[in-house]
Amino acid sequence: MKENSLKYWLAWNKIPDIGPKRFYKLLEYFGSADAAWQVKSEEISEVLNLNPKISSKIFEEKNNTNPEWELDLIYKHKINVLTIEDALYPENLKTIYCPPPVLYFKGTIVESDKNSVSIVGSRKATYYGKMVAEKLGKDLALAGLTIISGMARGIDTAAHKGAISVNGRTIAVLGCGIDHIYPPENRRLAQEIQESGAVISEFPLSTLPERQNFPRRNRVISGLSLGTVVVEAAEKSGALITADFALEQGREVFAIPGNINSPLSNGSHNLIKQGAKLVNNYQDILEEIHIALPQKTAEKEMIKENTSLTEEEKTIYQIITKEPTQI
Repeated sequence: MKENSLKYWLAWNKIPDIGPKRFYKLLEYFGSADAAWQVKSEEISEVLNLNPKISSKIFEEKNNTNPEWELDLIYKHKINVLTIEDALYPENLKTIYCPPPVLYFKGTIVESDKNSVSIVGSRKATYYGKMVAEKLGKDLALAGLTIISGMARGIDTAAHKGAISVNGRTIAVLGCGIDHIYPPENRRLAQEIQESGAVISEFPLSTLPERQNFPRRNRVISGLSLGTVVVEAAEKSGALITADFALEQGREVFAIPGNINSPLSNGSHNLIKQGAKLVNNYQDILEEIHIALPQKTAEKEMIKENTSLTEEEKTIYQIITKEPTQI
């Protein structure tokens, strides 16, 4: 998109009370973001059917927003931008209800990212949950899929790391502006993700990671994906919100069974009771989303890893279990 048009998309996106639904209505009525920016406030209020209180708030925000500054800001921070009118805008995301008009990102977005699966779960994950998430991220990345998650603590972090460990593609979706890395301890992970995929956000720069942003972020995680895998989730976990969005968007929902004595398994087990596909391994996911296995499979990678071990190391490797072991 040309800079002269892009700056108005960025400016409208900066106004919190506009949102995707109202923005698309303006776009449809006035024909372009820049044309809508030039019209009088009374006409916009009429088109959007705004009450006086909301109307006053929107136009106060609009008067404090400078399209040129918004454009300068993305150049200053070296941030890439896609609008829904751009050819590289993610195909899967474009089909959801009210997709984000604008995506800010660092890294790369490629056409093959349409073959993607999201892996989500608890921030307070168990050892088992993190191990499963990392292995799934690794195996699915080896199978040629892009791993989508939210870069939160716990399951998200493990899934991203699994993909990165085999040089696979992974995308992190933030619930804040892309100039804020949250949680802060994942700054290095964010850099690694940018080198093998992208860190993206629909929120304008300077947006803080506030609680109300995360459900909106979750719809993008599921929207980018062909299916969503819930690894560990308590009964009121944010991961279940992502699963609900996936169902609304007509995407597959998967769940990993866990320890029946762990509260972090309750949400996942309830999903399975409600019809989510139970996952034993990455192949269960590939079969459901109809992605053919390429030559480089997870099994081949496992064989390659094992053949590099000495005889003594192989003996130790066979003794080690997937549970913590006392030495």
